Amino acid sequence: MSKSNNKADVNFLALDASTEALSIVLSVDGVVFHHFEECPQQHSQKILPLIDSLLAKANCSLKDLDVIGFGQGPGSFTGVRISVAIAQGLAYACKLPLVGVSTLQMMAQQAYEDTGEKVVLSAIDARMGEIYFAHYALDDNNVMKLVGEEQVLKPEQLSLDGLQGIAVGTGWQTYPETLENSMHITRSSTITLPDALFMSASTVNNFKIGNTVEASQAQPKYVRDTVTWKKLPGRE
Repeated sequence: MSKSNNKADVNFLALDASTEALSIVLSVDGVVFHHFEECPQQHSQKILPLIDSLLAKANCSLKDLDVIGFGQGPGSFTGVRISVAIAQGLAYACKLPLVGVSTLQMMAQQAYEDTGEKVVLSAIDARMGEIYFAHYALDDNNVMKLVGEEQVLKPEQLSLDGLQGIAVGTGWQTYPETLENSMHITRSSTITLPDALFMSASTVNNFKIGNTVEASQAQPKYVRDTVTWKKLPGRE
């Protein structure tokens, strides 16, 4: 789909393949072209043809862009690597700068843009009885900023005392009991997976202030120690 965009002075591509969802957004001259689907273990086959399709719809090429944003994790070990590798390859080809955006931040940004909520608790099911968790609050640029650190931990280890806001992501769906005694936290039933459409604010803001990296410097953010990563049957 396409729609008008108030970030019209920056042309950008943003992509994420870090979870079960695959999402891409292309913004050119104020028009946004967006694709989102859940397609576990099909990301590597679909992502480049989808990018080509969006570029064709926008009647532009990568050389017309200013910056590329990519989902840097946390999420699926394989999916995070796909996001980073595709972004690096495209950036190398056209000498474009890159901006890495957390999957947890994307969901927090969506919560703000969809509901106006200024405090968001993001959690993704990390498998093995754990969740990826982060606390976000709105800054003066209307971008969700991390409060503290991103964590990977067991749900029962998470302390939500004194926190309020909206909870987003698959972590709360998988472990709903974590929120049972949190009277001031509302769980979203619609924001469950990161969507690159909501990477737009961070990508544009970081590009404008020069907070970008070259392709060779792009790094994934696994949060979990990759040495102890255990791949589960049927999971990426």
